[in-house]
Amino acid sequence: MALGFLRRSRWIGGNAPVPEGDRPSDDAFDAEEEETPGAKMSFLDHLDELRRRIIASLLGVLVGCLIAFTFVTKIYDFVMRPLHAMLPPGSKLVYTEPTEAFMLYLKMALLAGIIIAAPIVLWQVWLFISPGLYAREKKVAVPFIALGSIGFVLGAACSHYILFPVMWRFLAGFSTEYTMFMPRIDSIFGLYAKTMLGMGVIFQMPTLVYFLARLGMVSARFLLRQFKYAVLLIFILAAVITPSGDPMTQTVFAAPMILLYLLSIGIAWLFGKKRQPEATA
Repeated sequence: MALGFLRRSRWIGGNAPVPEGDRPSDDAFDAEEEETPGAKMSFLDHLDELRRRIIASLLGVLVGCLIAFTFVTKIYDFVMRPLHAMLPPGSKLVYTEPTEAFMLYLKMALLAGIIIAAPIVLWQVWLFISPGLYAREKKVAVPFIALGSIGFVLGAACSHYILFPVMWRFLAGFSTEYTMFMPRIDSIFGLYAKTMLGMGVIFQMPTLVYFLARLGMVSARFLLRQFKYAVLLIFILAAVITPSGDPMTQTVFAAPMILLYLLSIGIAWLFGKKRQPEATA
């Protein structure tokens, strides 16, 4: 499996040479892999496992949507009230299709359902990758699910309270005496949902680094050396996901990503595998 190859690469392609006596033999790898059921699964078995995990995740999202729909009126007010308050005087959010307003309620319930079901989805992700892990590595299951769920909620909150309002004020600030900003609710909520889900995924960075650091695949030193390249990629990503091309909006989107990267360096330093000192002759 790919995880087995990555484990071997930690010894074969590491930053420092490993003494021959400290390097695990192929028999040791094989013995550990015998304890891993996922190593014996065929390609079709993996596809079937992936199908089952996707179905379970979709069922979790469905349950989350049903829960959210019972509070959809409060969710509607929570989303629409600040958007309406930031519009220029005299402007309103409009809809032009008969079913557009009703569909907005359903889309809001779907978005809230995805957030509610985040722990279930992450649990299914863990169940899919855990057969390829050693027994000692499966102990990170609870931190993986807990950190991922908290990160998704924090990303959604960051989008709602900070990022989207900044972008919304910028987009709504072009009204003049000749024009009036009256956006359609469907297109605006689509932008709102994409921004929120995107930030929820981006806030998984610390969780991913925690997982890889516990497996010994990344280190704080490696992340620190790649910091300048990470900042460049972050600003490129911010330029792609922001609808406007102004530097201010891009910086607002890039700032939390840079903070997350710095947080990930600290996580890798705290929870990463410590390199054993080399034996002296």
